[in-house]
Amino acid sequence: MEIVKAPTDPEKNRPFFYIVKDKDFFSEDDGDRGISYLHQSDGRLISSAKYTGNIEDESMLKLLETVDGFKKLVHSVGVSVEMDDSDTECEFVFQMYGKEDLYGGGANLISVQKADGSEKRIYMSDINWTEDDNVPGQIKLYTPKPYQKGFITVRLYLNDGYEAPEQIEEKPVDVNGDAYKNMIKASLVQAGNPYRLQRLYEKAKAGKDVYLTFIGGSITQGAGATPINTECYAYKSFVGIKKLLGDTENIHFIKAGVGGTPSELGMIRFERDVLRDGEVTPDLVVVEFAVNDDGDETKGDCYESLVRKALGLPGEPAVLLLFSVFSDDYNLQERLIPVGKRYDLPMASVKNAVVPNFYNRQERVLTKNQYFYDMFHPTNLGHTIMADCVINAVKQAFDAKAVDEYDPKLLSPGIIGNTYDEVFLIDKKDNKDYGDIHIGGFTETDTDLQSVELDIDLKQTPEFPHNWMYDGSKSDDNVFTIDLQCKALVIIMKDSGEIDAATAKAYVDGKFIRDLDPYVNRWRHCNPLILIEESETKIHHVEIQVDKDSVRNKFTILGFGVVK
Repeated sequence: MEIVKAPTDPEKNRPFFYIVKDKDFFSEDDGDRGISYLHQSDGRLISSAKYTGNIEDESMLKLLETVDGFKKLVHSVGVSVEMDDSDTECEFVFQMYGKEDLYGGGANLISVQKADGSEKRIYMSDINWTEDDNVPGQIKLYTPKPYQKGFITVRLYLNDGYEAPEQIEEKPVDVNGDAYKNMIKASLVQAGNPYRLQRLYEKAKAGKDVYLTFIGGSITQGAGATPINTECYAYKSFVGIKKLLGDTENIHFIKAGVGGTPSELGMIRFERDVLRDGEVTPDLVVVEFAVNDDGDETKGDCYESLVRKALGLPGEPAVLLLFSVFSDDYNLQERLIPVGKRYDLPMASVKNAVVPNFYNRQERVLTKNQYFYDMFHPTNLGHTIMADCVINAVKQAFDAKAVDEYDPKLLSPGIIGNTYDEVFLIDKKDNKDYGDIHIGGFTETDTDLQSVELDIDLKQTPEFPHNWMYDGSKSDDNVFTIDLQCKALVIIMKDSGEIDAATAKAYVDGKFIRDLDPYVNRWRHCNPLILIEESETKIHHVEIQVDKDSVRNKFTILGFGVVK
């Protein structure tokens, strides 16, 4: 006789809130399996709690800043994954970052998930916490193979004594409705002079090759879009403009977004990433740095120099300025719009389109949770909205009354500055003979680099692969020098959160200029820093000296941006 077992006691009905709700994911190639990231550090988790979980209690939000606070607030983490093949098993990891060892020192909250939409809980009482635990870091979802897509939901169930508000379920967004179309129309800051865009139109209609190019930060790279290559705003903009041009095969796509970097870097990598070392002649350059340029040390000079560099190309491309927005409604469009007015350029503000909508509860088209993937990046829908803002601006020019001239006014000074109009890159590959370089112990080439998905690729391409790396375990000669004529010089260093990332000091003509510390940002990316900015060209002796340390003993110079 079969004995019927009694069911286990049901889980206590705890209050919860979402930090991830039915979000698309698309796994990258991670060797023999796929991986998808949802970063939670640097305020992202708090932003998700606000806009996805509807949390307004500041004391609860404060607890999410640290692992200790997270443990005090959170009883368990509920995870569900959905994929077309519901029998697929994925590994969910919520990684805590360490104080000393950023990526290796913190605890991992791990669950093996069946992709059938059922929820599994990870209980905080079951976790082996570490002494190095510091802050909630990132969510990683591993799939059996790369390039698999699905949806993920993550809920935080609360400990006794904490309450969560009602979780809001949004209505679907009608992208064909009048309210949506009016929202997109509100993005147009200025139509600008249509001459160059109209010339692009005629060129495309004549069957000549036309290149639509996009340069910017992580949003241009496609962060938040799943899959990143076809759901990003840049590609969707390309598809939409291509349709306006007749959807012919002579229209080509160039995407050059690099996460976490300002126009200060964009102006230096422009030739390599956009022009592809002279192989591409752009007909349209879309510039998107309105949320990244807080890191521009020149407060707009580098941005305007990049715009002028694009406008001054021999092919005379159209330039369109795009102003994206963060979830706290922040961007730098008030600083950058005068540049667009100075050169009579088309400008589209995503902020102008979506932010007023967010606060119109009665008539809004979409919520912040529907637009934002995290506090910085758009969802697939958000990328669609960005693309529609670009397409709307381009269409305005195509439909405008024909004009037969355009003067970009490049012979006169910039409204903010044009110090870097003629900036060029020096590294092991390009212009390496400009100046006298002594590499000392910088004999290695770093291959662990920030990498991005260019164009329609899913495979990542490393940025600045022709670099100089110092490895203190192989050499005691910790000094790199370059003697050159210039009036401005920018060093591009590699930031890193790795435990062996060294610090260095920069000297110009024997004078200390600045510390070079990869832990200031503490993640693997390209960091431009100004060493020289003067009104006249002079000969300078530049020295990069690595601080000697038995553990932190690797430092990488990715290259230099030089203005003669």
